[in-house]
Amino acid sequence: MEILFLCVVIFLFLLAVFDLSVGVSNDAVNFLNSAIGSKAASLKRILIVASIGVFIGAAMSNGMMDIARHGIFRPEHFSFYDLICIFMAVMVTDIILLDVFNTLGMPTSTTVSMVFELLGATFVVAIIKMAGGIDLGFNDLLNTEKALSVILGIFLSVAIAFFFGTVVQFLSRMIFSFNYRSRLKWKVGIFGGICATAIVYFLLIKGAKDLTFMTPEVKAWISGHTAVIIAGCFAFFTILMQLLHFLHVNVLKVIVLMGTFSLAMAFAGNDLVNFIGVPLSGLASFQDYVANGGGDAHGFLMGSLNSSANTPFYILIGAGAIMVVSLATSKKARNVTKTEIGLGSQQGGDEMFGSSRIARRLVRWTLSVLAWVRRVTPLRVRQWFARRFNVDETIMDQGAAFDLIRGSVNLVLAAALIALGTSLKLPLSTTFVTFMVAMGTSLADRSWGRESAVFRITGVISVIGGWFITAGAAFIGAGVIVALMHFGGQWVMLLIAVLTIVLIIRSNRRFSSKNTAESDDAMFQTIISTQDKTQTWPLMMMYITEQQYKFFTYAEEKYMDITAAFISENAGVLNKVDSSLAKQKTVLKNARRKETLCLRHLTREMAIEKSTWFYLSNNLCMNILYNLRRINEVCKEHVENNFLPLPARYAEEYELMRTRICQLFNDTLALMKSGDIDAISELRAHCDEIKDIVSDTYHRAHDQLRDGDTSALSVLYVYVNMLQETQEMVSSIRKYLRAFAKLRDSEFRSRPALAKGF
Repeated sequence: MEILFLCVVIFLFLLAVFDLSVGVSNDAVNFLNSAIGSKAASLKRILIVASIGVFIGAAMSNGMMDIARHGIFRPEHFSFYDLICIFMAVMVTDIILLDVFNTLGMPTSTTVSMVFELLGATFVVAIIKMAGGIDLGFNDLLNTEKALSVILGIFLSVAIAFFFGTVVQFLSRMIFSFNYRSRLKWKVGIFGGICATAIVYFLLIKGAKDLTFMTPEVKAWISGHTAVIIAGCFAFFTILMQLLHFLHVNVLKVIVLMGTFSLAMAFAGNDLVNFIGVPLSGLASFQDYVANGGGDAHGFLMGSLNSSANTPFYILIGAGAIMVVSLATSKKARNVTKTEIGLGSQQGGDEMFGSSRIARRLVRWTLSVLAWVRRVTPLRVRQWFARRFNVDETIMDQGAAFDLIRGSVNLVLAAALIALGTSLKLPLSTTFVTFMVAMGTSLADRSWGRESAVFRITGVISVIGGWFITAGAAFIGAGVIVALMHFGGQWVMLLIAVLTIVLIIRSNRRFSSKNTAESDDAMFQTIISTQDKTQTWPLMMMYITEQQYKFFTYAEEKYMDITAAFISENAGVLNKVDSSLAKQKTVLKNARRKETLCLRHLTREMAIEKSTWFYLSNNLCMNILYNLRRINEVCKEHVENNFLPLPARYAEEYELMRTRICQLFNDTLALMKSGDIDAISELRAHCDEIKDIVSDTYHRAHDQLRDGDTSALSVLYVYVNMLQETQEMVSSIRKYLRAFAKLRDSEFRSRPALAKGF
């Protein structure tokens, strides 16, 4: 039996290694976003600074695992077997939850997940013990105060961080405006002094309060001399930052990198318990059981966990090394980071969360309030604010999502709020604070324009909802798993371990394939970040052509699949195509949304000139997709009901049209690739020929129906529908060719003889 428990402990440590990687991937959003979003340095340098902070924080952590040892449950009332089941359920649930959130690109809180997993698993075990006749209540078995404090911290951190983020950024922008470089001469020293002092204060109070070198004497001295430390730091950093500015050093970039280091260090030093606390507690429990348990896993109580434990230094070093490697190599970390940066971008981005009713109503209500404020505000005041908040004067590095002023405010304010929460003994989540501060600063910076506000509010609501879902899912998931292991014994433990490994492998494979399929969309990012509007249209035309080329390739493939499957009565292919076409609608809508965002970065004249043909080409692509869906719908229904197949003479007749239409698709693709718009008139004439052939065939089939050929009446109805939709599809291709030509060359004109019918 001891061998089984030893294997469980080893498995917990293996999961801890993966948990460190997954946890860093998710929580990297806390300390990377401001530096990456503002382009304070290259990604390599940012990762180096953050990695140093993470490693130092992990190495100097005291490794106190009290939350896992006795923070949620009272170990003196639980047996060794109870706790082994709880610890394994917590680790399995934690890994699965965090990996799911990382894959979706959603930031979540490792603290909340760990606390609620422990609470859920302990709650279920407590119910089992009480049902078994133990003379103890929930108050004797659970420590609910910790969970309640975390819930309170969630509500407070979300509201407070967003409010102060909005207010502080609003005041900062009033002082510096978006054209901040012209106003840095004497202000930058004071601003830098405030920011650096706040960061140092955060590092001492929050980040280093529980590190190994922080003896009670040192902490007492810092507490007694806090005012002197703050005043001295402010004076020193103000002078230093002013001197750096005179030496032509970008002080704002220095502040952002300092903040990144301090947040990374504090994260590793304080949140390490969330990743290795449970496995270490499991190891301590096993050692106590082997030494004193006498082989009675169900009767030996774990009162020894009431004491605090110091983590060996080599484990801290190893954990730090794993976190650094994960930070540098994790693609999921960049995926999570992308979510917050996209929601807070000064310019339009890829609004991945779509629209929601709540967001639409909030925006409508806000617009009404702002309209009233503008009416009651004097004209001169409005003009002054308009000059201060002139977004057109924004100064950002190439590819940046926001400027260095906002990046500095994000880091400094997040640090200050977390330090304040710590001093008030409120468990403010680093994830919650940093995210909501970023959203508040972006709102104050007018990043949430009317064109993007609904999408961004939907995104914020989705992320906040994800945090609460984390708590619920962690509680329920850990509770279910611990119940299964408690009643199922060692075989269920083994099964859950295998399933966990399978899920981890599957999740990483799916993420890898998704990442490969979607790529980073570098062209889109280049277009929306370019500062030279005269260069935007050539890039945008390349981007539009690339996206529409992919669609036409897809459309040809699915058209051939549908028609071939109908003739051969292959219901499986028709079902797969049906699902694929539904997904393709989302792909087209997302592509259109991105291209519309790109359109806003054109010059006014170019946007007016190209917008009509841009929207027309997109609409025609959607029409072709609808044609394919309607063809597939009737074909699938016919084949699934095992109705009569298409007679051979009709199949041969349609095969000739399929060949012509396939060639039309290929010619269109070749034209899009070459850009030879001189050939468009000839290709449009070819479309007319195919339409005439399809029309003649349609009329012959219609005559068969009218004459009452009842031998194959149902299949003829399907055939007539196919011909109708095929004709419409060819007509859409014909119209698309003209729209494509007008996009490339506004002076394009078809020959009069070929220009009929648009």
